Amino acid sequence: MKKRESFNNQWGFILACIGSAVGMGNIWMFPTRVSLYGGGAFLIPYFIFVALIGFTGVIGEMTFGRATRSGPIDAFGIACERKGKRKPGEALGLIPVVGSLAMAIGYTVVMGWILKYTVGAFNGATLAPADVDEFSAAFGSMASAFGNTGWQVVILLAAMGILMFGVGDGIEKVNKVLMPVFFLLFVGLGIYVAFQPGAVDGYHYIFRVDGKALGDPKTWIFALGQAFFSLSVAGNGTLIYGSYLPDEENIPAAAGRVAFFDTLAAMLAALVIIPAMATTGAQLDQGGPGLLFIFLPNLIKNMPGGKIIVIIFFVAVLFAGLTSLINLYEAPIATVQEKFHLERKPACAVIAVIGVIVSILIQGIVSGWMDVLSIYICPLGAGLAGIMLFWVCGKEYVEKQVNKGRSSHLTSWFYPICKYVYVPVCILVLVLGIALGGIG
Repeated sequence: MKKRESFNNQWGFILACIGSAVGMGNIWMFPTRVSLYGGGAFLIPYFIFVALIGFTGVIGEMTFGRATRSGPIDAFGIACERKGKRKPGEALGLIPVVGSLAMAIGYTVVMGWILKYTVGAFNGATLAPADVDEFSAAFGSMASAFGNTGWQVVILLAAMGILMFGVGDGIEKVNKVLMPVFFLLFVGLGIYVAFQPGAVDGYHYIFRVDGKALGDPKTWIFALGQAFFSLSVAGNGTLIYGSYLPDEENIPAAAGRVAFFDTLAAMLAALVIIPAMATTGAQLDQGGPGLLFIFLPNLIKNMPGGKIIVIIFFVAVLFAGLTSLINLYEAPIATVQEKFHLERKPACAVIAVIGVIVSILIQGIVSGWMDVLSIYICPLGAGLAGIMLFWVCGKEYVEKQVNKGRSSHLTSWFYPICKYVYVPVCILVLVLGIALGGIG
């Protein structure tokens, strides 16, 4: 049997996982949620849910991947094989794999937008529109059917070029560069914004606790959704990265660092965007692409040093998005390798062809495409992975696997919390997402 690829060292793995978690949810959604749901009133439940999901779901998916040394299909199959029937598990394992590929394809479209705006930041095109209406028109033209084909093909090929080098020489090395640079750039933006007149009002809003908002169930629901999706528990990316880990790795410690840095990235985005909006007296009440491609460029255009700020901002966003895109494509690539016995480069080529064709076809409907995936597929994949590990594999198996690489055993509370709290939470996220039209 061919030896499975692996990360070269602990921090290579951690930075890769941070790269998979840090993405658009941190940048275009978290600041808006903080703004809409009472600042500190939102942060309190958000931190609680990050701790819960980091302690359960992130550790669980890393552990499941390492224990089975495989992607979701074989991991689910191995779990069900313990009960005598492998095939049903393999069939269920297709859900997170297809979900990861579909999410990667949708993300490719978004990353094409980001790449275009990053290049435009250097040549002046990004800030060329005169007002918010022109920014909106420019984005609308780009985000239409076949409106940005060239750029998204370039970003997909760039991601595949990295993935062709494998886990240690591709994924790990790129994340070791891009993630530290991302954090440095956002820290720099945060310092710049701090010196702008009126920024203090933004800080005051972020950290004040609105008692009414804290008591509002929607604050807790959307904090749960934000934490859940930000930490990338979906039964695919985190699981596949875990499969490349040696037994000597302390998974709970690694998961804790991933949760910490993902939260730090989200807070940095909030500390940049909310105070920046406050300097103009604007209210941050819209997230998603509208914030990133319309309102923020219009804001930056009128700031001192806007030409430099827009470059720093979009380069940082590009780096964050690219590391997430790599993670999303890795699960289907690894599956093609495992199931069709292909080398990495041919497997990347197969997925690249699918990615190019489908991403071009969905340009005009990508918003609905991503909504379906985030509402239905991601929480379903996370829930299925949790059921397979914590309900099917059982306590003895889980505790043996999670304690590998540790000098002392993880608390005995880990298994029951995962089984009786985390798995129902996954189901709750699915139900709430369907009921409310998405909470992530």
